[in-house]
Amino acid sequence: MAHVFTVGELTQALRDVVEGNFPLVWVKGEVSGLARPTSGHVYFSLKDAEAVLSVVWFRRTREAQAAGGVHPLTGEVCEAGPVLLRDGASVLVAGRLTVYPPRGGYQLVAELVEEQGAGALALAFEALKRELAGLGYFDESRKMAVPRDPRRVAVITSPRGAAVRDFLRLAAEAGAGAELRIHPVLVQGAQAPAQIAAALDAASAEGWAEAVCLVRGGGSLEDLWAFNTREVADAVFRATIPVVSGVGHEIDVTIADLVADRRAATPSHAAQGLWTPRRILAQRLDETEAALLAAGGEFLTRREGRFAELRRALLWLSPARALERLAERHASACGRLTRAGEALLARRGEALDGLAQRLERAMGPGVLGARAEAGAARLEALRRDLERAAQGHLERNEVRLERLQARLAAIDPEAPLARGYGLVRVRRSGVFLRGPDEVRPGDLLDIRVQRGEVAAVVAPGGESAPRDGNAARGRSKA
Repeated sequence: MAHVFTVGELTQALRDVVEGNFPLVWVKGEVSGLARPTSGHVYFSLKDAEAVLSVVWFRRTREAQAAGGVHPLTGEVCEAGPVLLRDGASVLVAGRLTVYPPRGGYQLVAELVEEQGAGALALAFEALKRELAGLGYFDESRKMAVPRDPRRVAVITSPRGAAVRDFLRLAAEAGAGAELRIHPVLVQGAQAPAQIAAALDAASAEGWAEAVCLVRGGGSLEDLWAFNTREVADAVFRATIPVVSGVGHEIDVTIADLVADRRAATPSHAAQGLWTPRRILAQRLDETEAALLAAGGEFLTRREGRFAELRRALLWLSPARALERLAERHASACGRLTRAGEALLARRGEALDGLAQRLERAMGPGVLGARAEAGAARLEALRRDLERAAQGHLERNEVRLERLQARLAAIDPEAPLARGYGLVRVRRSGVFLRGPDEVRPGDLLDIRVQRGEVAAVVAPGGESAPRDGNAARGRSKA
């Protein structure tokens, strides 16, 4: 079954849809039906040739923009002058769409109203935005990370503006202390873009700051136009340190905001985004201290338990404890040994008594005499057999020794030397000479005879001659 809405339910549903899909819109048109009731709110309609849109401009928002006071939504100081609305005027309105339930119609709640001429600037803004987007100026991949709680920050702003005082106040109340370097520039007018771009280039060239911050309070689109120029966009794009843009009110979005590495809704938000408030740092410190104390207590508890375990283990492994355990084991072993010895002696005594009785029965005086005579006779026979076996063994070994000596004498290499033979060794190769083909003329020979050695040289034609033409000399054997 289809759900049946009440008028209030349907109106609220439409309001949620409208506000969710149109949180901030820019609308241009002609003012008509301008009304200024005693409440201070301003009501009018924006119309063109095709449609009419109801607009409400609440007093506090209008006065914040007109008088340069504190903006009720953003908390920033407004620097714009009053806007003179009149029927038939061409204006550009920034605001949020909503549905007004009592009348069941939708309306635009104005946050910022620009006078005639702002429409052309908005068109120029959109044209430059499309161009830079195509060149990749807004790509997140090229943007640098802004450090948290930087110690050195360059601030590019007007030194006389209320925005920089707000920025400095928040910077002094947050973080762990930072050094700020102000680059004074014009933030409005024809000369402002060049000065802002030069200050950005100077901050990058110095390399002193960890981040650079563009600061300006709110204003009309014309007032903020310096931050919508190509010159400033190029300077932000080529900066070598992170750039934070804190320009205008929360609803103001400039080209510099889109190119910067971080966009802050307001100068105050820029300071708040750079430094953590001291109260949060103190809270973190307290939490860290509590966590450290808890971790320390847990660590000590674990170490105490471990120490107790090690102490018990050390006592068990200590030499004194080991000696006590050995003494206990020794006493226990001695007791068991004594009992075992007594039991063994008792068993052996009983066995010995039994054996003595058996021996007495088996080997009485009569039996022992006969067995003794038989044993003596057998022992004599064994002695004679042993003598014969020993004699035969010696004779066989003597015969075998004689044969081995004869074989050894036959293979003795020095035996032929006693009969006048000699052993000839070729000195060059170190081998014994067995034939004339193993030497060549000039080779040195060592001839070994029974009582020494003779050196010789192989003469041409195969005849050997004494070395150096001298007679061979015998060398006594070492």
